[in-house]
Amino acid sequence: MRVLVALVALVAVAVAAAGPARADPSPDDGRLDWPLRPRPAVVRTFDAPTPKWQRGHRGVDLAATAGQPVYAAQAGTVVFAGDLAGRPLVSIAHPGGLRTSYEPVSPSVRSGQLVHTGTVVGEVVAGHAGCARAACLHWGAMWGPASRADYVDPLGLLAGTPVRLLPLRP
Repeated sequence: MRVLVALVALVAVAVAAAGPARADPSPDDGRLDWPLRPRPAVVRTFDAPTPKWQRGHRGVDLAATAGQPVYAAQAGTVVFAGDLAGRPLVSIAHPGGLRTSYEPVSPSVRSGQLVHTGTVVGEVVAGHAGCARAACLHWGAMWGPASRADYVDPLGLLAGTPVRLLPLRP
């Protein structure tokens, strides 16, 4: 019971500190924007492995076309742009410890470059393994250092995803 009371108090403090709710959250409030325009279909969903070193799908695959521009989902610093294990990839570090990755993407940015939300970071390359279409963008999100990263579903971090507290059941 004490834990529940403490949790409710923490949520109340966080809500009060955040100020009034906005009707439509934007990427400026820490949420992500879609990396493709228009909003793409999700071809394959996030499937976190348990434990985290086992097989799984550590991101989402979005329907795309070869040559389609890929946009930074949030402002940050490009930490990698090039080939990794034979696949072209872009990775961006965002404030607060979040990193997003985009593959297969032929980069138009370089490591160390600052990007804003919506900056074109490259183009989709056809042939993503495991994709049911001719071209897909594999979009990943992770918290923490690369060696101990906790992968999260990027769809849950989108600006258009409402956050709701569910009632507790006795």
